[in-house]
Amino acid sequence: MYQVENSGDLIKNKRQHLWARVNWATVGRTVFLLGLTSFLTDISAEMVSTTLPIYLMVMLHFTPFQVGLVDGLYQGAAVLVKVISGLIADRYRKPKEVAATGYLFSALCKLGYLLVGSSWAAISGVVFLDRVGKGIRTAPRDAMIAASSQPTQLATAFGIHRALDTAGAMLGPLLAVAILMVAPGAYDAIFVVSLCIALVGVAVIGLFVHNPDRTPNEPDALPSPAESERVSVRTALSLLAQPQFRRLVIIGSALALVTVSDGLLYLTLQRRLGLTTSFFPLLFVITAFIYMLLAIPVGRLADRLGHKRTFLAGYAVLALVYTVLLLPVNVYVAAGGMLLL
Repeated sequence: MYQVENSGDLIKNKRQHLWARVNWATVGRTVFLLGLTSFLTDISAEMVSTTLPIYLMVMLHFTPFQVGLVDGLYQGAAVLVKVISGLIADRYRKPKEVAATGYLFSALCKLGYLLVGSSWAAISGVVFLDRVGKGIRTAPRDAMIAASSQPTQLATAFGIHRALDTAGAMLGPLLAVAILMVAPGAYDAIFVVSLCIALVGVAVIGLFVHNPDRTPNEPDALPSPAESERVSVRTALSLLAQPQFRRLVIIGSALALVTVSDGLLYLTLQRRLGLTTSFFPLLFVITAFIYMLLAIPVGRLADRLGHKRTFLAGYAVLALVYTVLLLPVNVYVAAGGMLLL
């Protein structure tokens, strides 16, 4: 698959060019347009995802178990189709079309929230399809970024895209809070605004982004049709035959199974703090901001101590947070623990 397959090279490239002067001309128009698409899409997506738990509990009277299932679908559905969408984009050399389909799929699902009413099964279906759209677009979008960037600017290109993506993810909850402050309980308004913003993002990729046009001799060239034909599900699944990769998948899956939904944790904190429902999305913004501040320092720490140790330490901290929330501790201690998420 013509994706970024060697993460080690990408990390090494990032270290070499982290503080170098950015050559904006070589970063490319496609990277900025895809970043803009992700910026708009993440505003739309986070408007919904950060208000969905409180909407389901307060407005539709879902049980915590039902909210957990819906949130699990929201977080996990994308994984199911990432490999398939990457295979299709590789085989037919149409990454833009595949990615645009995913963006459109997610955008139309925002309309679904308005139409399905209060049925738990129907809302679960919409949530599932929404994240399927994310799974469809992720692999071909990243492939286009890689294929549209010079090798020496690869880390910069992904950094620009991720920065725009993160900015959208932080603006989305703030916009949702603004709507709820003006019109408390107006969740339909959030879904409508989210739909409109998502459609603008679809228009950007559909009208202005083009498939990378490179010759096979260039470093980041798209695979030839003959090469694409060799890409198959069997090829992708053959990675599981590698013992180290298989162990990583098993450990990661096991840890994911015991990880509690962030939405449920935020609902717990919201009740302890006595926050109004209008300010519930701010909990997501605060933790996202803390994540943004700590991402680079923790990354450097991982380079020094080792990725495995840092990875396990992260889950140890997460277990500590769960323990704090289970105990009858001071509400501010609980809030401080949530920041460690």
